Amino acid sequence: MSERTSSGDSRNLAVRDRRFCIRYPFAADVEVLDLETGSVTEGVTSDLSIGGVFVCTSKPLPSNTRIRVTLTRKDQKMEALGMVRIVKPRIGMGVEFIDVEPPYNEVLNRWVEQLSKSR
Repeated sequence: MSERTSSGDSRNLAVRDRRFCIRYPFAADVEVLDLETGSVTEGVTSDLSIGGVFVCTSKPLPSNTRIRVTLTRKDQKMEALGMVRIVKPRIGMGVEFIDVEPPYNEVLNRWVEQLSKSR
């Protein structure tokens, strides 16, 4: 058994870090609003899925922060309520989408569909 799965802590991290949707490389501008403090963080995406996005930013928010994330690519915009799930200091944060409202879920679905076809 590898070291990663032999200790209890590593096993818990591996389960927590599992993704439930395929992520695709995707570049878009991002604005993240911390719903508790009102602070705004900007960055760019590195990948996208139906379930979430990775936001590259030098100032990631703490894990479990509730946010509103706005992605802008060319002339299209998508907004969602989300939760910071993974934090990589000075690199960025993994965000899980919690709620994507109807006008924006169509944009998200279209983006992911285009990305899956281009693979």
